[in-house]
Amino acid sequence: MLFDTHAHLDDRKYEGDRDETIKRAKDAGVGLIVNVGCNPEAAERTIELTRKYSFIYGAVGMHPHDAKDFDEGFCEKIKKWVKEEKIVALGEMGLDYHYDHSPRDVQKKVFRRQIALARELKLPIIIHDREAHQDVLDIVREEKAGEVGGVFHCYSGSWPMAKEIMEMGFFIALGGTVTFNNAVKPIDVAGKIPLENLLIETDCPYLAPVPFRGKRNEPAYVAKVAERIAEIKGVSVEEVAAQTTANGKKLFGIKE
Repeated sequence: MLFDTHAHLDDRKYEGDRDETIKRAKDAGVGLIVNVGCNPEAAERTIELTRKYSFIYGAVGMHPHDAKDFDEGFCEKIKKWVKEEKIVALGEMGLDYHYDHSPRDVQKKVFRRQIALARELKLPIIIHDREAHQDVLDIVREEKAGEVGGVFHCYSGSWPMAKEIMEMGFFIALGGTVTFNNAVKPIDVAGKIPLENLLIETDCPYLAPVPFRGKRNEPAYVAKVAERIAEIKGVSVEEVAAQTTANGKKLFGIKE
């Protein structure tokens, strides 16, 4: 069984064939999905998906792109949403210095506030880190995020940074970029990271793996991520699938 630990099936890009996309995932051996709702509208759609599909779980939070729209009212919404049985994490949250859609000081403030909320609610966090490695690490340490743990999703940092992250009790998630020949850091990390510290994901509809690069991504393609990691590590796809699924279930408290 495969576990896509980070999907955005609520995205409008699936409006015409969402049910068919989800069926393809199931047919491809994807037994669990965490859908990540990273703004108020996406969170509501995520909850709808968790209610409709037995194998879809959810996360709710505020993406750094939308941090400028964050207020305490959103925290109250999160507290309501997490009462849903299948909301298993807060996120995605973090810092994005590539696009800077929200001012960096605002991104940092909102990241800190969501970590504090996760500690209050005793839920793990899903971290978005793009070109902001040191600031993300500093905030994670200062806010004691290791108390609830979580995952650095779509990991783009170095192996030395990955070791720091694992020492703080976090998982590393690799997605479609590990199949790109020019993705030096993800490939290096895939080769060195113990399977016990690894999750796999698609981040669909973005970052489709080879041979679908440039097209709309979907959860079924997480199989390509597992295959590439198995190839890099010299182990079976079944071993990668089994261990990363067990890791995801452990992190998100999923018993099935």
